[in-house]
Amino acid sequence: MNQNTDPEFNFLSAVSLGLKADYDSEENYWAGSPFEWIKTKPSRTIGAIGEKLIAAWFAGRGYSVARSGDSEADRVIEGLRVEIKFSTEVMHSAPLAV
Repeated sequence: MNQNTDPEFNFLSAVSLGLKADYDSEENYWAGSPFEWIKTKPSRTIGAIGEKLIAAWFAGRGYSVARSGDSEADRVIEGLRVEIKFSTEVMHSAPLAV
């Protein structure tokens, strides 16, 4: 381990190690899920995947779905302009105490 005498560095190192445990367990949370592969993609790609998943969900249930054609909305669903935000659930064991 890197030895550093700077107290600020050491404090942030300790916080980082505490956070690592939360995020390592998050990876296990998705193991075996049909959505596991999404977690391997960059954030921007996850957003694009989310848009396609939601559009397919609505279309699969008979709703009319189209791309909006501009940056003001992602899709037009049943005539309503919709901005889709997608995030995978993050599991944390406990809040960070500082």
